[in-house]
Amino acid sequence: MTDTKHPSGAPWRNFYGRFRGKTLRPNQKDYLEHDLDALSPGAVSWEENPEREPLDLTAIFGDKPLWVEIGFGGGEHLVHQAQTYPDVGIIGCEPFINGVAMLLGKIRDAGVTNLRVHPGDARNLFDVLPAGSVEKAFLLYPDPWPKKRHHRRRFVTQEHLEPLFQVLKPGAEFRVATDIPDYVRQTLIEVPKAGFDWLAEGPSDWRHPWDDWYSTRYEMKALREGRMPHYLTFRKPA
Repeated sequence: MTDTKHPSGAPWRNFYGRFRGKTLRPNQKDYLEHDLDALSPGAVSWEENPEREPLDLTAIFGDKPLWVEIGFGGGEHLVHQAQTYPDVGIIGCEPFINGVAMLLGKIRDAGVTNLRVHPGDARNLFDVLPAGSVEKAFLLYPDPWPKKRHHRRRFVTQEHLEPLFQVLKPGAEFRVATDIPDYVRQTLIEVPKAGFDWLAEGPSDWRHPWDDWYSTRYEMKALREGRMPHYLTFRKPA
């Protein structure tokens, strides 16, 4: 739905995930208080930016190419990518504040400087990213919403995929990892419908992770419990 409902002018957007979990530890509160503002990509919220002026990416990252991770969980993969590719600027989106606090601790420990953090809905970030500005996007082990009546809540719906497609650069890569067979099914239906090409040529292309992959805690749990990860690579046509 895109009807304007909020006094700020924001479109009405249902959000079904969690914003907060267990009580934050003192060090996590410290990360949020002292580190989060400095790692902001800029004015993303409707209150800060009601006109939805695009972010000045050059001011943030210089001439670095931009990548985005949607729902970074505890931030393991995000920090790994930042360390592996210091010449890339990466924005991570995560509304779950406990995950944000975990990431901030990892950023402090790793000392990476090419990360920015949006602690909210990725769609709000898509609003203010210039069209065609993102060279790679990651969706890794998203909330599976296993009940059939909840499948419309998954990220791989047109409500999310269409704005993602708009901010991706022609030729950009979109990586999806999941251990849920029905999420794979929906992804392979909905992502091409949004305009992406699936790059797999054979089973090995989705059974094996990418060369620069960093396994998350969630993936290791899935493997212990006998669930098979799927690594799906899509591309926006050039």
